[in-house]
Order: sequence, then C-alpha cells, then structure tokens
Amino acid sequence: MQKVIPAHTLREQCASILVAASSSAEEADKVASNLVMANLSGHDSHGVGMLPRYVDAVLEGGLSPNASVQIVLDAGALLSLNGQRGYGQVIGEQAMLLGIARAKTHGSCILALAESHHLGRIGHFAEMAVAQGLVSLHFVNVKSRPVVAPWGGTDGRFGTNPCCIGVPLKDQPPFVLDFATSRVAQGKMRVAYNQGKSVQPGLLMDEQGQPTTNPGVVVVPQANGFFGALMPFGEHKGYGLAVACELLGGALTGGGTWHSPSVQGRAIINSMLTVLIDPARLGTQTAFDTEARAFVDWLRQSPPADGFDSVQIAGEPERAMRLQREQDGIEVDLQTWQEIVEAAGKVGLDI
Repeated sequence: MQKVIPAHTLREQCASILVAASSSAEEADKVASNLVMANLSGHDSHGVGMLPRYVDAVLEGGLSPNASVQIVLDAGALLSLNGQRGYGQVIGEQAMLLGIARAKTHGSCILALAESHHLGRIGHFAEMAVAQGLVSLHFVNVKSRPVVAPWGGTDGRFGTNPCCIGVPLKDQPPFVLDFATSRVAQGKMRVAYNQGKSVQPGLLMDEQGQPTTNPGVVVVPQANGFFGALMPFGEHKGYGLAVACELLGGALTGGGTWHSPSVQGRAIINSMLTVLIDPARLGTQTAFDTEARAFVDWLRQSPPADGFDSVQIAGEPERAMRLQREQDGIEVDLQTWQEIVEAAGKVGLDI
C-alpha cells in the first residue's frame, strides 16, 4: 500500500519535523526540498525515507543542526573544508558555491570536503556546477555501517561510495552521471524491505556470505546479530572504483577511511573530493561544445533495442520523472510513512 502526497505538502511536513529537531527554518526548508527532489527524481533511496535516520542522528549527537562549512585551507584553486557533521544538503551546497567561484576565477578548483553528514544525492552538486558551465567530478566515501563487500570477499567492508560526473552540453540539458559503486544503493534496499518485496538475484549476500534476494539482510540485523552485504557493481571494475572513492573521498580529503567494526550510531558521515573545470578557461570551449553535442547526437541515432523507446544519456530519466511526480504526487509506502510519523513524535510533533 502507498500514500500519494503532493510534493509541496511533503516538503512542508518534512521541514516541520526538521525545525522540531532544532534546525532553523532556512536549513529545514533546504534539507526538506533536497530530500523531496530526490523523490521527484525517482531516487526514493535518498528521499524523505532518510528523515527518520536524520532525526535519530540528531538525538544521538552524530548530526549537528545549523552547522556551517569550515575553511581549513584556502590556497586559491585548492580548498580544504570541514563539514562539522552538519546536514550535507546544506554543507555540500556551501562547499560547492565556494568551489564554483574559485573555478570561475582560476579555471579549475580541487575541493576537499571532510566530515559532512549525509550529502544526499550527489547529482545535485553536479547540477549546481553544470548550471554554471563547469565540468564536475565527485568521489565520495561513506562512514556508517560497512555494507558493501569487496570483490572476492564475503562481508561488508566499506560503504556504497558514490561517484558522480557532470558535463554541461550547449543548448541542451546536461549529462549528469550519479551512481553508487555497489550494485544498488543501500537506500533502495530499505525501500524494498519496507514494501515487503524481494530483489533480483546478484545484488546481495546474506550474513553467511551466500547469495540472497532478501533486502532485509542489509537493513536489519539477522538472527545471529550480523548483517549481510551488497555486491559491488561491475565485479572487479566497480570494486576498484569503490576503493578509489574511499582513497580519494576519504583519505585524501582528511575525512578518514573505513577500517573498523560496525558502530551502532545512526549518523552517516560523507567526505567528498570534487574537481571543477571551466572549459572556457581551459581554452577548449568551442571544440568542447561542438564535439560533445556531436557525440550525444550520434548516440541518439542508434536504433533502440527491444524494450527501449530511444537511447538516453545520464540525467534524462530523472528529469522525466520529476515532471511526472510533480504532477501526480510522490508515492510513499506505508511503512516508510509510519517511520516518518514516529520520527516526528520523537521531537514532539504530531503529523
């Protein structure tokens, strides 16, 4: 069963919970809008279903409402920042605004952001960059519960470690590639578990390292108290990219890597290495615009395979979904809604 809620109503309800959990009205609006945008984009894994975990993290002290990004090092085109465990939807935007300004000034910027709370959908930050005509690359690590198994391993050793690349395209919507380096995002398993669904084979292993289609193995402790694990995408190749995200997003930023047993807290700590490039300052803007457009047009000319209407590029499915869900409303399963209601109750709010 599902509830269908208009996007504006869902934003208001989520913002009210965040205010009750000590956020300023401005912060609450920004975080709520970001969560709802994830739902609108078709990524329910990063949407309002995260709110109960955020409330728990605030109450535990692992998430700091109303924190701002701290500049640790300012060397022009090099920025080192600390998120002070503030809401990643706010910290990430503050960091990107600093990086975008530097890239516009210097032609590029390498931005190291450490110790932010959950950044949410990384594609949002790529969208900020491409809107300013910049190319962006993002490598992120996740310090929470290690939920992804290394290729050839049988238990969780690191997080879903997203990678994202944004490329502006002249006179058309941008290319925005945003994906977890696990076969599927952890949040999608939470959504499937709450809906009482099994998932396709090949995504998961249980707490004994055996294949399973039960999403609950990575959502709730199993009979022995242990969790299962997600598989990396692309076998050894995706595993290699996940490790690169940990080394770049975690080690190089100073945010730290995962190398300890699981912890019980609900906080999700992200660190992110971002590279921003201005094609105009690089001197290749004209060639870039022409060649990028020519290549995308070339891709679209491929005859569609069975089951496909056309060839698409990254970012198009999300934009189409936004239009549909803005019109039709956002579906929230009853279990997720109950968790949101209970989260509101924890901060003294009745919704």
